[in-house]
Order: sequence, then C-alpha cells, then structure tokens
Amino acid sequence: MKRRERTRQLIELGGLVAKAGLVELTDDDRAAIFGLLLHGAATLRSDQREQALTLWRRRGKRGFDAVAEAHETDT
Repeated sequence: MKRRERTRQLIELGGLVAKAGLVELTDDDRAAIFGLLLHGAATLRSDQREQALTLWRRRGKRGFDAVAEAHETDT
C-alpha cells in the first residue's frame, strides 16, 4: 500500500472512532480506546467471530444510515 493510501486509510479509521463517539465516551482516553479495539480483535479470533461480525455489521450499517439521515435533514 502506498504511503498516501495508507495515510487516507488511517484518517478514515480515526474518523470512525470519532464518529462512534468513543473519544467523548472515554474522555479521549487512548488506553481505553485501544483496550476496546483489542477486545474486539480477541472476539474476532474466537469462536464467536461470525456472530460478532454479523452483529457489528448490522449496527454499523444502522449507524451510517442514521448519520446520512441526519445530514439529509440538516440540508
């Protein structure tokens, strides 16, 4: 992956962390946010992988839809 693409990916992933409200919910506690991500990674390595991915995708899609709907009502 080229440097520019990698930078864009990292910015987008950071945006997801912010969009999910994790910065505010943890008072910008980087250790807590990293711990949450490590917990998610451990879940993905477990026998609960498919169940967790299904649940997280569903929640993520609803979240994206809610953000899109909020932007539509703002304009």
